[in-house]
Amino acid sequence: MDAPPGNQEDVIRARVDLAAAFRLASRLKMHEGVCNHFSAMLPGKRFLINPKGMLFSRIRASSIVLMDEAGNTLEGTGRTPRTGHSIHTRVHLNHPYATVVLHLHAPYSTAITALAGGRLEMCHQNAARFHGTIAYDDHFNGVAVATDEGDRMAEVMGDKRILFLGNHGVVVVGETVARAFDDFYYLERAAQVQILAMSTGRPLAIMSEEMARLTYDQFSEFTANADLHFEALKGMLDEEEADYAS
Repeated sequence: MDAPPGNQEDVIRARVDLAAAFRLASRLKMHEGVCNHFSAMLPGKRFLINPKGMLFSRIRASSIVLMDEAGNTLEGTGRTPRTGHSIHTRVHLNHPYATVVLHLHAPYSTAITALAGGRLEMCHQNAARFHGTIAYDDHFNGVAVATDEGDRMAEVMGDKRILFLGNHGVVVVGETVARAFDDFYYLERAAQVQILAMSTGRPLAIMSEEMARLTYDQFSEFTANADLHFEALKGMLDEEEADYAS
């Protein structure tokens, strides 16, 4: 795993990138109220996370709080979110690639979690981007208000980059904000295509296991695209709502 941000320049970059991700999730209507959370892990078991009760559309780099493993606010104004602490710290500490953890109730991917046995089906090339990278938790245990529930989720997730939480939402992890956000963006688009196709009542055109694996391997060659995508999105924010970086 790449080393998490440590020096001040890296911490500032992590804050700015997280703030951009919050604003972009709001623009894309991928979030829900003030109940979703993004976080980044710093050395010493410290975590940047959105403060409780703040709209994604209003978050700035300076709004993001720093919390410890116990959920105490170390820097910033406001309380740390209880469910954010319970889920995010446990995934960060138990997952080999979870420098960044994004948890959303995005509408289309969450719709799949509301289906009995809901799975992201390999019916579109965007879905094949995630072939073999998704874990499914089919056992909803209520709101995650304690770290033991976060531990359970992390155990189900294992080393997969994505966790579908039955009757709940989705968790995506990555080494960087750009990688995690790019994955969540395309995951939600894949889920949207699936839900729209299912709404016709006709059978999904599921690709073969071999074709899904091949397509996944092909996408794996475009490693620079996540950074290019995220930088382009940040450029839009720089022009239209540059206060996100303040």
